[in-house]
Amino acid sequence: MGIEGRVAGLSAAPGTAKTAHIIVLANEKGGSGKTTTAMHVIVALLQAGQKVAAIDIDSRQLSLSRYIENRRAWSKKSKLNLSLPELHSIARANGRSLDENEAEEFTRFASAISSVEQQNDFVVVDTPATDSYLMRLAHAMADTLITPLNDSFVDMDVLGRIDAESYEVTATSHYADVVREARKQRRMVDQDETDWVVMRNRVGQLDTKNGRNLVEGLGDLSRRLNFRLANGFGERVVYRELFLRGLTALDRLDERTLGLAPNMSHLAARHEVLALLDALLLPINERGKRRANARAEWFRVSKEPLDGADFFAD
Repeated sequence: MGIEGRVAGLSAAPGTAKTAHIIVLANEKGGSGKTTTAMHVIVALLQAGQKVAAIDIDSRQLSLSRYIENRRAWSKKSKLNLSLPELHSIARANGRSLDENEAEEFTRFASAISSVEQQNDFVVVDTPATDSYLMRLAHAMADTLITPLNDSFVDMDVLGRIDAESYEVTATSHYADVVREARKQRRMVDQDETDWVVMRNRVGQLDTKNGRNLVEGLGDLSRRLNFRLANGFGERVVYRELFLRGLTALDRLDERTLGLAPNMSHLAARHEVLALLDALLLPINERGKRRANARAEWFRVSKEPLDGADFFAD
């Protein structure tokens, strides 16, 4: 059975009516910032009062799982109140036949989705930097697909071919075709459209000829492939520093949590994350916002530590 048939079966299964908004982080090229982005989106949603589950299908690296485990351990060790998502990880099957492996992987994925979608507002899925059945299945289930993309022609090649002289787009690439097929399957199942957001990471100088050519090429690709462009995160050491303690730029960062005094780079990183969340246009519900506001007020009055909501206050 093809992916479209399995997705249709999952969508139609009794008791599995989809309620959570599914966000998938994906790019076939490694080192693009998928896990860092996933964790920051998760924490931003938690701080907005939303109920969030995380699914890690990168069974080789398990970077998101380790990020969340680091956060849990540091929260306990430092006696901090760090919000945590419900976490599931899905391993690839290693059976003797392709059909058996795909059937097993679909069962694992469907079980994870079914166990969290009724109790959560959002499900965030981190994917491997390889083309696989699980990766394609996640794409076909995505309500919002976020593709972090380093700001270079090397990384842009994952979406399309660029002419060396004219800098015009001459063809789309393999990963773009994967996304196109997944969106087609999604429309066939429930007539809904995946919102594809390409997130520009590590943005270089735009006032150079190379920078202008990059922007022009991405603009051309966005029209051809029907994705939205959003600014992502700068090339900042702070994002790498936060991983070992499971922290994000949105958490309360001070000598107790971070081990050093925060600086302007931490402030800039926080604003980058908040700007990205605004650009994603996610359906954050008002009930969750009220929960977050009530919780922030309770912490303010009780003067208990708060996980980032009042740090670097605007």
